[in-house]
Amino acid sequence: MTIEDIARQAGVSTSTVSRVLNGTKPVAEDKQALVLAAVEQLQYRPNAVARGLARGRSMTVGVLVQDISSPFFANMVLGIEQGLDPAGYRPMLTTTHWRNDNEEDEVRSLQLLLERRTDGLIVLGTNIPDEKLRAVAAEVPLIVVARRVAGLEPQCLYVDNQGGGYRATRYLIGLGHTRIAHIRGTKGHPDAADREAGYLQALQEAGLPIDERLMVDAQFTEESGLAGVEELIARGERFTAIFAANDQSAYGVMLGLFNHGYRIPGDVSVVGFDDQFLSAYTLPPLTTIHQPSEDMGKVAAEGLLRLLGNQAPHMSLFPAELTIRKSAMRIRQSE
Repeated sequence: MTIEDIARQAGVSTSTVSRVLNGTKPVAEDKQALVLAAVEQLQYRPNAVARGLARGRSMTVGVLVQDISSPFFANMVLGIEQGLDPAGYRPMLTTTHWRNDNEEDEVRSLQLLLERRTDGLIVLGTNIPDEKLRAVAAEVPLIVVARRVAGLEPQCLYVDNQGGGYRATRYLIGLGHTRIAHIRGTKGHPDAADREAGYLQALQEAGLPIDERLMVDAQFTEESGLAGVEELIARGERFTAIFAANDQSAYGVMLGLFNHGYRIPGDVSVVGFDDQFLSAYTLPPLTTIHQPSEDMGKVAAEGLLRLLGNQAPHMSLFPAELTIRKSAMRIRQSE
């Protein structure tokens, strides 16, 4: 299958087909539609490597992931693959892990992707300083996902973390809970800080006291969620609900409560953040803030492709909506 076949099918010149496929020059919308229809009808798949060499590109996009073992980021990478595939691009992946001291590792990984001459970069989370990301964005097309970078806002895609933390906590308050514990996310991570800010905002608006004893340092992991609820129980803290900073830590919270004989939601209500795939299959199914990670990955990829084509990326703030399942209930009057 060649571009000559596409041209015959579409009734246009081979140069028009070439311009449409390579995006080198503008093409009238009607002719572009004819070419794309012919491509679909003939199931044409261009040689991405050859096209890339001809255009001086590697046809690869570097993707730096904070933790690929996280279902949230794994789904996001899946979305990136889906977004890049129609343009013939493939992701080149490198990952770090939820360590507080991994900033230097992340910068080295970012530098490695640059040295591999990737055509653009997508950074998922990370603790890389804003100034470093701004410097990188001056060199290559860059999209940042799951965090805000001052000065790069049009190239940043993130969810309304503070709004999500607020909605989760307001929901529990609406169910009559006044002793709501919070299992924090990774210290220093902007998502964790924003979600905690939403939690505090909801308590303040409801006129409820802020009790530091109900706020436990943790990370975005199952193990730290388990350790966090164990700490609350060991200290003898009174609580009827827990807002966990993400679903993974909520899973640990649920296990810890089960181990100590607490019923969910009969004794303690639990709300998470992310709405990971497994959250619909926990026992009971987890009420959580929905974060469309796969869609975010796809939008990030499409934004990077626009940058590569010298167009505005059209990034936006994703809303954080509550997904109500069975892990939270109205508090009993006796409590």
